[in-house]
Amino acid sequence: MGSISVGKSTVCEALELVLGPERMFRRPVIDEYDFYAAHYQDGDKGPIEIRIDVVLTGLAPDALRRFRSHLRRWSVEKNDFVEGPAEGNQPGGEGEWCLPVAFIGRFNAAEDDFEGGTFFTHPTPVADDLTDEYSGLGSGLKSFTREDKRMVGFLYLRTNRTGNRALSFQRGSLLDTVVRLESESHGQLWEKALQELAEVVLIGDDSPFLKVQTEVRSRVERFLSLTDDPSAVDVRVSDLTREHLREVLRLFLAPLPGAHGVPFNRLSTGSLNLLVFALLTYIAELRGDESVIFAMEEPEIALPPHAQRRLVDFVVQRMGQVIITSHSPYIIEKFDPEHIVVFSRDNTGVLKSNTVALPADFKIKRFRDNRRQFAEAVLARAVLVVEGATEAAVLHAISDFLDADPSIPDYLHLDLAGITIFDAGGDTVVPLYGPVFAAMGKPVFGIHDTPTKPFEASLQQKAKQFTRYQVIPYKGIEALLVEETPIHIQRAFAASARLRDDYPGGDPLPPVANDGDVRDYVLNLLTKRKGTAGGYAALLLAECSRLEHLPQSLVTFLIDVNTDLPNSEIPAVPPTNDAS
Repeated sequence: MGSISVGKSTVCEALELVLGPERMFRRPVIDEYDFYAAHYQDGDKGPIEIRIDVVLTGLAPDALRRFRSHLRRWSVEKNDFVEGPAEGNQPGGEGEWCLPVAFIGRFNAAEDDFEGGTFFTHPTPVADDLTDEYSGLGSGLKSFTREDKRMVGFLYLRTNRTGNRALSFQRGSLLDTVVRLESESHGQLWEKALQELAEVVLIGDDSPFLKVQTEVRSRVERFLSLTDDPSAVDVRVSDLTREHLREVLRLFLAPLPGAHGVPFNRLSTGSLNLLVFALLTYIAELRGDESVIFAMEEPEIALPPHAQRRLVDFVVQRMGQVIITSHSPYIIEKFDPEHIVVFSRDNTGVLKSNTVALPADFKIKRFRDNRRQFAEAVLARAVLVVEGATEAAVLHAISDFLDADPSIPDYLHLDLAGITIFDAGGDTVVPLYGPVFAAMGKPVFGIHDTPTKPFEASLQQKAKQFTRYQVIPYKGIEALLVEETPIHIQRAFAASARLRDDYPGGDPLPPVANDGDVRDYVLNLLTKRKGTAGGYAALLLAECSRLEHLPQSLVTFLIDVNTDLPNSEIPAVPPTNDAS
C-alpha cells in the first residue's frame, strides 16, 4: 500500500516479468525506462543488468515434484535461505522447501535491442572454459519456462482494464487461457468450433442472399472457371482458421437491468472489472485454487465499497496467495497489520517499504477498533494525530481557510499535502501512535490539550517519536477557541446558532451580555455540541472572514506542520516493554 507513484505497480509488473507465463512473448520484453534513471549501459558502454529475484514458498505437491532439483530450504524466522546440510534434496532439516527464480534482462549492443529471460537460480552452475554458455544471458542458469510458470499459477489483474485484450480470444488473453485449460480435459475446442462453423449454412433456399450468390456466380464464370459444386461461390462466417476465429469471436453479456446481450466492450467500467476478475477466478479453479498466486492492482476502480469488500473476501478465502495494491481504505481495513506493507519513494526515486509492525506494547484491539483510520493512515504521506473529533473538525476548517488565503501562497491544504488526521480518542492516547506511524516510515504530528495529570515516563518517551508534537495550554479545544477568537465573531456565532434546528436549548445570549458572559455562553454551546457530526466548533470558525480571526496557536501549528513536511525526518523508534 502507499500513495500514488511510489512503486506499487512496479512491484506487480516485476513479479509478472518473473512469473507471468505470457510475459516473455512481448516485444521488447523490457525497454530503456525499466532501468533506474534509464541507464542501461555503464561508463564503458557495457550492459547493466536488471535482476529480479523471487522466492516461492508454500508449493503444491505437484510443484515440489516437478521442481525438486531446483529447491532450497527457506527459514521464515531468518527470512533467508538455510545454508549447509539442509541444501539440495536431503531429507529433514530446518525450514520449508522453496523455489528461487529470477528474471534477468539487459541491453544487447550487437542486436541493438533489449533481451530478457527467466531462470532457476539454484543450483548455481559451475563455469566451463570449454563453452560460451556461461557468458550469455543467465550465465548458464537453466531456463524457467512457460510451462514451469503455468505450474506456479501466477494471475495478474491489472489496474487499466478495458477488457479489449483480456476478454478477447487472442493468444495469451484470459479467454484463450480458459480455452486452453478446458481443452486439456475436454479435447480440442478450437478444432470442434471450426468443424461446427464449417457446417453452418448461411445461404439456403429461402435466404435473401440466394439471388446475390446466383448473380455473382454467373458473372464470375464469364472470366473464371468454377467447379460444379453449388457452393463454389459461398458465404462463410469467417476464414475458418484458428487465427481469424480468435479475431472475430466476441463474448456477449446481458447484465441487469436490461434484457439484451451486448459485446463485452460495451459494458460499464465496473462491469468490465468484475468480468475480468470472474474469468481470473475461473482460471484459478481450473488450475487448483491452492496453487495460485493472485495479484490484483487497485481492484476498487469503479466498484462500490460493498463490491470491494466482497471481492477481497473471495480471493483471500479461495486463492493460495493474494497480492493486492490499493488506495481504498475499504480494502486495506480487511487485512491485519502483519499482512500490510507500506511503499514509499525518496527524492532520489529509491523504492522503500515498511511493514505495519505494531509495537509489542500496543494492544491489537486498539488497531481493530480503528481499522478504517489505520487504512487511511497507511495511504497517507504523513499522519496528524489528534485527541478527538472536535480537534479534527477544527484543524480541517483552519486548513481550508489557510489554503484559500492568498497571503500564504506556500501553504498546502492537509489533503493536498497528503496528511490524514487520526482521531486517537483521548489526550492520553495520542502519544501511543507516535511510534506506530513513525515505524511505517511516515512523518507523524501530534496535538492535544493539557492532560488532567502529567503523563507517565513511558508516554513521554513515545511522544518524542513525533516529528512535531504540541500540547495546547488549555483543558480542552473549546477553551482555546473561546480565548483565541474575537468576541464579535463569538457574538455572531451565538446569534446564528440560536436559529439552528439542532440548537441544544436554553436561554439566548442577552444583547447586553459582557465579554465574559459571551465566552461562557459560547463555551457551553461548543461543549454540548462536540465532535464532527453536528459539531459547533467548525461553525464558529465559519464566522471568521479574516486570517487574524482564527485561533492563532492552531494557525501557527498547521503552518509549522506544512513547513516540516518536505524535510521531516522520522526519529528512531527505541524498543519499549511497557504496557499501554
